[in-house]
Amino acid sequence: MSIPSIAPDTPITDPRMLVDYIASGEKPGDDWRIGTEHEKFGFYIDGLRPPPYAGERGIRALLEGIAARHRWDIVREGDLPVALLRDAASITLEPAGQLELSGAPLRDIHETCCEVNEHLEEVRGIAEPMGMGFLGMGFQPKWRRDEMPWMPKGRYAIMRRYMPLKGNLGLDMMTRTCTVQVNLDFASEADMVKKFRVALALQPIATALFADSPFTEGKPNGFQSFRSQVWTDTDPDRTGMLDFVFADGFGYERYVDYLLDVPMYFSYRDGRYIDLAGQSFRDFLAGKLPDLPGALPTLRDFADHLTTAFPEVRLKKYLEMRGADGGPWNRLCALPAFWVGLLYDGTALDAAWDLVKDFSLAERHALRDGVPRQALKLAFRKASVRELALQALQIARAGLQRRARRNGKGADEAHFIEPLIEFALANQTPAERKLELFHGAWGGSVDPVFREFAY
Repeated sequence: MSIPSIAPDTPITDPRMLVDYIASGEKPGDDWRIGTEHEKFGFYIDGLRPPPYAGERGIRALLEGIAARHRWDIVREGDLPVALLRDAASITLEPAGQLELSGAPLRDIHETCCEVNEHLEEVRGIAEPMGMGFLGMGFQPKWRRDEMPWMPKGRYAIMRRYMPLKGNLGLDMMTRTCTVQVNLDFASEADMVKKFRVALALQPIATALFADSPFTEGKPNGFQSFRSQVWTDTDPDRTGMLDFVFADGFGYERYVDYLLDVPMYFSYRDGRYIDLAGQSFRDFLAGKLPDLPGALPTLRDFADHLTTAFPEVRLKKYLEMRGADGGPWNRLCALPAFWVGLLYDGTALDAAWDLVKDFSLAERHALRDGVPRQALKLAFRKASVRELALQALQIARAGLQRRARRNGKGADEAHFIEPLIEFALANQTPAERKLELFHGAWGGSVDPVFREFAY
């Protein structure tokens, strides 16, 4: 999750400033970039337990080691290192110490995949001498919620108190899930709307293709993407499919209206988090917050508030695709390839819109609700999600080929999507493959996953 925003401390004196803030993300197509984020679970090789923050073999020592060897700047809360910055990238901590790379905005998938590989090598070089490994999956396969550590970040203390008031699985979302996501640009409000609608309608397809969280506390949980299921019982005020995105007249202003109805978590002021959980940003705009009487929010407050809404697709100054489970390194490159192929080529975007534009509200929700358990085998119309996924993948691959962004060996970006095509053709998700191993070679234990699927 985010570190405090670097947006300006300009007081918001006119609600139109919120719309303008989001609209300022518009870029011409030549300036569109790709930002990839991924999270991963740390574990001790001896015993498989998640590392705590403190200690010689803790997360703090890991951060300090990466910073010292690889020229990252340390971000602190008080005296405690909680994140690293280098150029336009950051390494941050999720609530239970899951390590997240928020990659720099890059020009193509080749650069993105190089960045991912470099990051994993840097982490591995520090972690291995500490007896620590990292695993990419959507949900922690072995340990209970009460066995997960907590990182000393102010926003997490606020969320830890508030989450159980809104849903049963919010603390699991915080401590036991990992995702991979990609952040993509838009040229105009109309371009944003079209991309948002396509991305939201097809987000369940990404969830199915990346489904990789079939275990809870060492046993099969009945889901293929339990991470996705967790979001359905986290906080209804800030999650979901955002039906209004498909309504006539949707644009920046309507999304800001939605954000103003998302309850607040905090305001970050004078180096500390002020607990405002459940309070209204609309009241904040009017200077009527009980805990900050007379104070007006700043653009930094609004930028922070943007990070506390958790829909399947999130709008900031760019669009975030949030539907995929974390996974091994090649799927970290496959997710941006899937969405770039669909959204960054005009012909592909038109074809993707044609694919989804007649989906009814009920069908969009049936996809979202059914995919966590059934994934590619979920029935849809007269076929299944598998057939829908194959159509989307064909569109995306063609879009990548038309982009014709080539590496030094002359290869375009289309090969990055091949792992997803292979899953769809086989009609078998990563979760189903792990379940086969669990019931076969692994002898009913999840422990081998930490060895066989570690980075």
